[in-house]
Amino acid sequence: MELPDYLIRLQRAADDEGRRLEHLDEDERDAARRLYFNAAAEVDVAVRDFAATAGLDRHTVEKELRQRARQPPSE
Repeated sequence: MELPDYLIRLQRAADDEGRRLEHLDEDERDAARRLYFNAAAEVDVAVRDFAATAGLDRHTVEKELRQRARQPPSE
């Protein structure tokens, strides 16, 4: 499945925000959690739109996207 680069960038950004939560104290974590949830929501909307437009199953797109986002970016 060919995924647009913007979806992969959005997923990587959401993943980065999630990883940042692991290294924060409680006060910092609340603000970072909001950033993570917003980034994850943006990914969700983009995946739903892409899947609907392409006539694909959303869950299949999400699975493929997560796998692709874990791969190192190609230059």
